Amino acid sequence: MPTLTPTSTPIPTSTPTATPTAMPTATPVPPTATPAPPPTSPPIPPTEPPAPPSATLAPDPPPFAPAPPPGRTFATLDDFWAGAAEWVLESPDVGLPVGESDTVYRGGAELWSYLHASHQSAGVVDQCGDPAPFPGCVTLWKSHDGGLHFALENPVCLFPCSTCPCDPGRDHTQQQQYPRVFFDADRAYMVYEWGAGTFMRTSADGVSWSGEAHVPGTGQWHADPGTCTEAESIGEHPNIYAETEYGNCLVGAPPGIYVEGDLLYVFVGLGRDPGHMGCYVGGKYGGAGALRKCASNPLFGAELGYGPLEVLGAAANPYFEFRTVSSAEVVRVGERYYMAYEGVRGPSNPTVVDDQFALGFARSAGPAIDGPWEKYPGNPVIMDLANNWGIGHADIVVVGPATYLYTATSTTTRGRYVLVGR
Repeated sequence: MPTLTPTSTPIPTSTPTATPTAMPTATPVPPTATPAPPPTSPPIPPTEPPAPPSATLAPDPPPFAPAPPPGRTFATLDDFWAGAAEWVLESPDVGLPVGESDTVYRGGAELWSYLHASHQSAGVVDQCGDPAPFPGCVTLWKSHDGGLHFALENPVCLFPCSTCPCDPGRDHTQQQQYPRVFFDADRAYMVYEWGAGTFMRTSADGVSWSGEAHVPGTGQWHADPGTCTEAESIGEHPNIYAETEYGNCLVGAPPGIYVEGDLLYVFVGLGRDPGHMGCYVGGKYGGAGALRKCASNPLFGAELGYGPLEVLGAAANPYFEFRTVSSAEVVRVGERYYMAYEGVRGPSNPTVVDDQFALGFARSAGPAIDGPWEKYPGNPVIMDLANNWGIGHADIVVVGPATYLYTATSTTTRGRYVLVGR
């Protein structure tokens, strides 16, 4: 694994290159042959006027107009931070598998949701036709009713393999976890996790994607003394006795992504016990290889520790993010940036795996996305610290006046909340 230096690399210039630089690929994808068009013949002039159509085309569906719950009004994240708004459950089950999704508005009444799924969870196969192993690959789910119901129209991994059959170790079909997507003016960007590292792809249409490229410096590894910053280091957990089995330094996934002007920001979790949130920045056309650590890392962290061992559930809410802070979902409202993120306190005792998850919010303290951040004083939101592994992997969609939040509503369902005034 790469060795990280404790000194942050200066943020690169925001001026893009004149010609977008092609993103490096980890595994080449063979080109797909394009069939030649069939030969055409000169049109035969009609001898009689064409008959009128036998059926009338269906009218276009009406444009999607978000509506708040009866008797309520839409609110913004600014209102939420000020205590003047709350999240109200609009639909307890939108058809998405439990776990992680990132949903984007695509116009009209159509929303797309990217999430990792497997043959076990959703009958998914890879692009060679073989069952996708758990936890699975990135898939695309669509809604045509304003985001209330989603369906997997094509249960196939979104990314092709370099050869058939797919090689999970090379093509990563067994683990493309926690995708985050940002649609910019001329392309879409995606980041996701494989093996604690962050990988990136780009697309012109959100369906066909480039080969993957590793974000340099991300992953978990055994660092030489003095080469891992304090925020990136893995400390001790009271209920985990082998926390550094795979390394004592962590910079990685689940990731987040945002594009602002000419700059691309990738958000990553830093360290464990305690966890922190950090970011990378680079020119948006420079590819993953151009990304460098933000100068202000860490943006924020888990300052309160694990807390008393005997404190569990709601009483442990202040300590919900001790083990890891990750899964950043970033949106801009006015002059500030808001983030939903996952906090994991970790196991509640040595006999179980992670069973304390929660959803937190943070926002930039000023107009700089890579400057200091502040955490929402009412964290965690939606529900108290609980054994619900999907609650922290939330995604926010702003459609006109409406602010929606997709997240786990239980251990078996994923639903939608809407932000309304109190």
